Amino acid sequence: MSPVASMLGGVLLIAVGALWTLQGLGVVGGSPMTGVTLWAVVGPLVVVAGIWLLLRSRRRRS
Repeated sequence: MSPVASMLGGVLLIAVGALWTLQGLGVVGGSPMTGVTLWAVVGPLVVVAGIWLLLRSRRRRS
């Protein structure tokens, strides 16, 4: 995977994970995911994966 694609994927995973976390915690409403504890747990895991991918892409570029 190219470094640019890894970086974009990392940013996307961070954004989606943050949204899932906020939905799971009930901060963002309007979804069947709102208030479901599963998403409050899965969201941060996805954020961590996104951070890992982002850091990995930065190491490859330098």
